[in-house]
Amino acid sequence: MRGTRLPDSRGTRLPDRRGTRLPDSRGTRLPDISFSAWRASDGTVGDNPNEASDMTHLANDLDAFWMPFTANRQFKQTPRLMVSADGMYYQSHDGRQILDGVAGLWCCNAGHNRRKIVEAVQKSVATLDFAPTFQMAHPQAFTLANRLTALAPDGMDHAFFCNSGSEAVDSALKMALAYHRARGEGTRTRFIGRERGYHGVGFGGISVGGIVNNRKHFALLPGVDHLRHTHDPARNAFSLGQPEHGAEFADELERLITLHDAGNIAAVIVEPVAGSTGVLIPPRGYLQKLREICDRHGILLIFDEVITGFGRLGTAFAAQRFGVTPDLITAAKGVTNGTVPMGVVLAKSELYQTITEAAPSHSIEFFHGYTYSAHPLACAAALASLEIYEEEDLFARVGLIEAHWQKRLHDLAGLPHVIDLRNLGLIGAIELAPRPGAPGSRAYDAFVACYEQGLLVRVTGDIIALSPPLIIETAEIDQLFDRLAGVLSTLQ
Repeated sequence: MRGTRLPDSRGTRLPDRRGTRLPDSRGTRLPDISFSAWRASDGTVGDNPNEASDMTHLANDLDAFWMPFTANRQFKQTPRLMVSADGMYYQSHDGRQILDGVAGLWCCNAGHNRRKIVEAVQKSVATLDFAPTFQMAHPQAFTLANRLTALAPDGMDHAFFCNSGSEAVDSALKMALAYHRARGEGTRTRFIGRERGYHGVGFGGISVGGIVNNRKHFALLPGVDHLRHTHDPARNAFSLGQPEHGAEFADELERLITLHDAGNIAAVIVEPVAGSTGVLIPPRGYLQKLREICDRHGILLIFDEVITGFGRLGTAFAAQRFGVTPDLITAAKGVTNGTVPMGVVLAKSELYQTITEAAPSHSIEFFHGYTYSAHPLACAAALASLEIYEEEDLFARVGLIEAHWQKRLHDLAGLPHVIDLRNLGLIGAIELAPRPGAPGSRAYDAFVACYEQGLLVRVTGDIIALSPPLIIETAEIDQLFDRLAGVLSTLQ
């Protein structure tokens, strides 16, 4: 019923603000606050850190939370806590302003504390706190699906909702299998991922992913092989934007197809820009070659755009910047500006129709979904986020500041231990020479030193990754790289 019109229930349009720019107060100290409870000025204990006046520390305050992707013992000796955020800045528990150089975790593309999003979520929770989407629905789910498919590359006319990038990847892998089975090619069950790829932490995602530490402790799905990664520092170090060399790495796919036979391969999955492994920019022509090879052999191509989606490269999706349309796109993070968990798979019409039309009339066509698929709060946050992106033209804004971003990043060349710099859109990476016998320690020390200087960065191995909110001003870009340069200049 694609032609059916549903009422637009996005809610009343409310005044917006980008967030107040706060002065640099790195030296200011707030009263210490408890990690287990916040003691208000009147002596009562509650859960509001803004009312904290003194600290009540229990021996096991930090023990209960098993933190993800964290050295728990190390962190809990000297914790770094964020208690509020606004615009481009976090506020730490000790009263310092932290310039957000990574959009939270690649997700707060429009910055923090956006009034339009806050009020949309508040209205939603007071109006429709939950609605099932198994044999039921609510209007905002359809409104959002139409908004997203309008942003997507041509022909990607269907949106399937979940709760994270990890779930989006597992959903897309299932769609690929269901598609080939519906076409009578049920032998196509094998997936091709890529070394150093990151596709979330579900069993499907770590199986097609290629980051060793995410895989080595866990049983993996059978029937998965991997392309080589595209990192080639001998030829491409310090490239401005896309590297010139490496399109031929896509030819590795032909070898794997010969090994496994095309009739056994369901899909190839890659990140257009590999983010979590340390920002690997695709060589010119590489993604185009992958698309051509997949087409030639009837293999689906999946783009994992959890990081690159929603403006990071100056377009709604990286597929549009590179001019390559996959069969499936996985997205999350920026879809709600990080405020409410949500993931989405965007699918080509031919794939959707093949799966749905193969099922008997009145039966469920795709036995997959989640309790919180298209949760009303997530839909409200996503619709408000998309309005901000459109009203402030944030995707196009990336193109206006990309050159300055690139220049300031590459100004770091020549600083101690810097062995490569990589960038595209509003993404950057600084690769550092590892310390003998202690890989990762140099970048981690840089991460801690940056935080102490009022700057939040992300590290993976000995690579510092940057991806600030798209609202960042030129002066804030300068501030970010000035602080980073100061840290790198004294790094041992």
